Amino acid sequence: MSFGGIEAGGTKWVCAIGGAGVEPARVEIFPTTTPAETIGRAVEFFAAEPDLEALGVGLFGPVEVRRDSPRWGTILTTPKPGWEGTDVAGALARSLRVPIALDTDVNAAAVGEWRHGAARGVDTFVYVTVGTGIGGGVFVDGRPLHGLQHPEVGHMMVPHDRSRDPFEGSCPFHGDCLEGLASGTAMRARRGRPAEELGDDPEAWELEAEYLALGLANVVLVVSAERIVLGGGVGGAPGLIERVRTRLREILAGYVDAPALRDMDTYLVPPGLGSRSGVVGALTLAGDSC
Repeated sequence: MSFGGIEAGGTKWVCAIGGAGVEPARVEIFPTTTPAETIGRAVEFFAAEPDLEALGVGLFGPVEVRRDSPRWGTILTTPKPGWEGTDVAGALARSLRVPIALDTDVNAAAVGEWRHGAARGVDTFVYVTVGTGIGGGVFVDGRPLHGLQHPEVGHMMVPHDRSRDPFEGSCPFHGDCLEGLASGTAMRARRGRPAEELGDDPEAWELEAEYLALGLANVVLVVSAERIVLGGGVGGAPGLIERVRTRLREILAGYVDAPALRDMDTYLVPPGLGSRSGVVGALTLAGDSC
C-alpha cells in the first residue's frame, strides 16, 4: 500500500511517496511558483505511482480546513501572490482521483511530531515554525484544533517596545504582530540581511528570543500546552532555543505551577524529525484517511 504526502509551503513543495507516516521512499522538492505550475508538478510526481491509495496535504494558508465547507482545501487571504482563492484540494483530486486528506502545513508537521517525533506521549501541544513566516499547529486532546478556520499563532499580537525596536513590522495585514516582528522576513527587513548572515549578533538574537518568548508565553497560558516544539529555519538557529527558554521562564514568572515547566530543556524542544516533520505528517494524514 502506497501513500503520498505533500508539504505544500509558500516557498517550496516537498512531495513524497511512502508508507503511513514512515520515512519517505521517494521525494521531490521544487519551488512554489504559480498555482498551475506548482500543482502540475505535484500531479506529475504522483501520477507516476501506480498504487497510490491516498494523498495527504499540509498546505500553507490561511486555508479552509472545514470538510463541510464548499471552499474546503482552498487558500484564503494569503499574501502569496496569485494563490488566493486557489482550490488546491480540488485540483489534486480531479487529476489524481484518490482520496485527499488535508490540513495546514503546520498542523501536518504537528501530526508528524506527535506520531513519530518530539511530541510523542503528549496530547496537547503546539508545533511552532519560524522561517519566512511564523505558523503554529495546535493539538488539543490528540487532535488538530480547528474552529472558525485554524489557529494563527504567527498573527497574535505581542508587546512591542518601540524605544528598543522602532521597526514597524513586516506583516502586510497587521504590521507588528508576532510574524511581523520575529519572522525571517522581519529580521531581514529590520537588519538589511537575512537571519543566516547575522552570525552571533547578541542584539539581534536577544530581540528575536524576546518576541518568540512573548508569543510562546501566550501559547502556554491560552492553550495550556504540555510541550512546545520549535522548528523552522530561523527557529533552529544556533543558540536561539536556549535564549527563548530562559526568557520564557522569566516571562511566566512562576505563575503556571506545572511539573512540565520545571525543566525547560524538555518542555521547549526542537523537532524530533528535523526538516521532515511536515512531509512525514502529510504521509500520516494519508494513511489515517484509509
